[in-house]
Amino acid sequence: MAELKKIRNIGIMAHIDAGKTTTTERILFYTGKSHRLGEVDNGEATMDWMAQEQERGITITSAATTCFWHDYQINIIDTPGHVDFTAEVERSLRVLDSAIAIFCAVGGVQPQSETVWHQADQYHVPRIAYVNKMDRIGADFFNVIKEMEKKLAAEPLILTLPIGSESDFEGIIDLLSKKEIRWNSDDLGTSLSYSDISPSRSSQVEEYREKMVDHLSAISDEITRLYLEGEEISPSLLKRAIREGTNNRLFVPVFCGASLKNIGVQPLLDAIIDYLPAPDEVPAAVGHHIRREHEITIECRTEAPPVGLVFKIQSDREAGNLSYIRMYSGTLKNGTAAYNFNKKKKERINRLLRMHSNRSSQIDSVSAGDIAVIVGFKNAQTGDTIGSEQLPLLLEKMHFPEPVISVAIEPSTLSERKKLQSTLEQLEKEDPTFLIKEMEDTGELIISGMGELHLDVLVNRVIKEFRVAARVGKPQVSYRESISGTVTHTEKYRRIIAGKENVAEITIKIAPRAQGSGNSFESELGTETLPQELLHAVERGINGAFPSGVVYGYPAIDIQVILVGAVYHNTNSTPLAFEAAAALGFDSACRKASPVLLEPIMLVDVMAPKDFLGEVLGNLTSRKGEIISLESKAVTEHIRTRVPLANMFGYSTSLRSITQGRATFAMEFSHFAAKSGELTN
Repeated sequence: MAELKKIRNIGIMAHIDAGKTTTTERILFYTGKSHRLGEVDNGEATMDWMAQEQERGITITSAATTCFWHDYQINIIDTPGHVDFTAEVERSLRVLDSAIAIFCAVGGVQPQSETVWHQADQYHVPRIAYVNKMDRIGADFFNVIKEMEKKLAAEPLILTLPIGSESDFEGIIDLLSKKEIRWNSDDLGTSLSYSDISPSRSSQVEEYREKMVDHLSAISDEITRLYLEGEEISPSLLKRAIREGTNNRLFVPVFCGASLKNIGVQPLLDAIIDYLPAPDEVPAAVGHHIRREHEITIECRTEAPPVGLVFKIQSDREAGNLSYIRMYSGTLKNGTAAYNFNKKKKERINRLLRMHSNRSSQIDSVSAGDIAVIVGFKNAQTGDTIGSEQLPLLLEKMHFPEPVISVAIEPSTLSERKKLQSTLEQLEKEDPTFLIKEMEDTGELIISGMGELHLDVLVNRVIKEFRVAARVGKPQVSYRESISGTVTHTEKYRRIIAGKENVAEITIKIAPRAQGSGNSFESELGTETLPQELLHAVERGINGAFPSGVVYGYPAIDIQVILVGAVYHNTNSTPLAFEAAAALGFDSACRKASPVLLEPIMLVDVMAPKDFLGEVLGNLTSRKGEIISLESKAVTEHIRTRVPLANMFGYSTSLRSITQGRATFAMEFSHFAAKSGELTN
């Protein structure tokens, strides 16, 4: 196992079709991990190993692999670019130390690029940027830099310049060494040639090198002194300053290339080693001590009690559940037992694996700072903390967006029902944004996800991968309910259960909360008015009533409930009575408070060729789209709009039809809004 200083845990993130998987394939090839170049376009990419990924030409699951470059171990997670699979990106960023953000030189900072960038900001992930596809028509390196500044509020630090662009793109200029670098196409870019800067490019190189040194002088007094004295600044001194600034997220080093043409990948690999942090150079993880109920920092040391986070579950036909784990402290060994603090159970580690996409090699142990796969855990789920009982703590839970689209699914024959149910439960375990629900009155199974593509992929897996014959209904919108008025309501409960009278009386005040702020329950009563156990019973009743809705049975959101009064009797007031009174009282109060049906509004980004702008805008308007912005690029128009989800079904086919298959779009949940004409009383 590599020492801590020689490990890098990186993610590769970007908008769909920016070249993430192609770049990863080149990294694997040049580090000797694969012996041929897998192409996304012909369905041979190593990292896109799922049948559907190869058919669709997109990344669906975050594949993990390990490779070595100059004796450094690089653990890579190639994350999906499609917004429907945002959970894969979210859980990967949670456990990574740094990331490479890939931008298309033509498309620039595209919608999903912004989403993953802000997700990385949330987790304080240092990153470097790589402007890919410099060989494409419309490629503009400096426009991408401007968009990074404008859209991402980033501080780009240009370290390489392109030599030419589009069909004239032939290599890059390294500003540190002041050399031109070109790649030999005969050996698939394995060998590089270095040459002095051409006189025609020297003024541009001097301009951008001066900007780079000016940036770095703010970090290093030594660089400032040498610069003012007009002395030569060594590349090693510049590299130290770049590393410090990158890890403190003061700026983002920017590289360029064309991965498909095998240009620019080796300098990117060098940058991973030179500028991105080792596991012990990032801020220590924070855990919540279970017994002492306070936060503790978890130093990244191998000689400490083991602490790890399960960040992904994957089903394997032969091995069972594969639990991807990031170790923050200590060591886990093959054949030993580990404690799952979330499930409060000990489980045996049957095998430890080092993953290479969907292939693996066995290892004896996994230590602090490393990523591996555990075979043998039956109960583990995404977000579980694994360790030893001598240090009982929980790492922070991961948070995922709620599903907004649902379909009914049923087995083709009654005998398949049990198999379908267990398959769906397995998929729910793997994917936190996929939910299954059985309707009590009809017995119908409803599955919910992040979008049409998300559900389409999951249903395909049910039918093809798990071989369950199933029929699927049309997609349905997952609505929500809320209230628009404030009401104070008193609920009296009196029932005889098992020969004993159960009595409760509560008064609650309910009011709408700000959009997206969630539900809340609080009490104005002290324990002298209402005993603690009865207060907890009221809270359970209210929290249990939120998911059941008001009128239509959709989950209720953004409602504040305050317990303002209660009457109880020592003899016949029970927790059961107060819990029931709370649920019934909530329902009655909401019906008086002008309930409203809310529908999901989606943020839709469309990239369309200029020739089709009119047709695309017309189509969006017909779907009640509210145009937010329209941005012209070299060859495309970027339209940003908000559209009710109910009006977006079938949009993919419609967009392909009106643009001859040349437009792309990304869609993500924006907010819930009142559905017009659906106010209920």
